Amino acid sequence: MKKRAADYLIRDYRGRTVQNNLVSFNVILKESDLWISADCDLHTEATETLFQIRSSIESYINNHPGFLTSLVPMTFDFMAPPVVREMLAASSLAGVGPMASVAGAIADHVGRELLKHSQNVIVENGGDIFMKTDTELQVGVFAGKSTLSEQVAIYVKKEETPLGISTSSGTVGHSLSFGRADAACVKAESAAIADAAATAVGNRIQRKSDLKDALNYGIGIKGVRGVVIILGNRLGAIGDIELKEI
Repeated sequence: MKKRAADYLIRDYRGRTVQNNLVSFNVILKESDLWISADCDLHTEATETLFQIRSSIESYINNHPGFLTSLVPMTFDFMAPPVVREMLAASSLAGVGPMASVAGAIADHVGRELLKHSQNVIVENGGDIFMKTDTELQVGVFAGKSTLSEQVAIYVKKEETPLGISTSSGTVGHSLSFGRADAACVKAESAAIADAAATAVGNRIQRKSDLKDALNYGIGIKGVRGVVIILGNRLGAIGDIELKEI
C-alpha cells in the first residue's frame, strides 16, 4: 500500500538515536514500520491507531482504486476518512498523487493520537517524521552516496513543533521518484504536506542546474516552511531552515 523504504537498509540509525530520555519502541504492521519515541511506552496505543488508520486507507482504496495509482491530485472527497482527506489535501497542494503523502499522513495521525498520552512524541515512518517535543532536536539528512550524506542536520526548536520533516530520494530506496536528487528534504506544518512536497521537489531535479527552481517550487507550496536539496556534492536550502554540521 505505501511507498516502501529500502528493504535492504538496516535501520541501525534508530538504535543510535538518543531522544532525551524518551522511551523508544518499534511498531510494525504490514508495510508500515514506525519508530516511536514518547514519554512512556505506548506500543499498544500506537498499534491500535496504526491498524485503524491503515484500515481506513485500505478500505478507501478498495472502493476508489485510482487513489492508489494516480500520479496527479484527485478531486477532494468530503466523505472520505480523515486520513484520506489529509492525503488528498496535501497532494493537491504539492501537485502529486495522493499516495505520495501516505507515510507522512500515517506518522501524523499516529503522532497526534499519542499526544493524548504523552507531551513528547516523535514518529518516524521510513524517513517521514512527525514530532512534538519540549526540547530542541537535530534531524540528520541522509543522502545515499553523496559526500554530504549525514554531514548536516536540520535544527528544530521546540516552539516550532508540532511539525513534519520528510525526505525523498531518486537514488536511495524504493519510493517512486522521477528525479535524481540524493535527498529532497522538506520541513512543513505536517508530515503529510512534507511528504508530498518532498516528492514534488525531488521530481524536479535531474541536474545541478535544477536546484534553484526546485527550491523555489518547494517553498511556494502552502504549509512548507523550508527545503533542503542534496545532489552529489551540491547542497541548496531555502526558507526557515537552520543547518548544523554533524
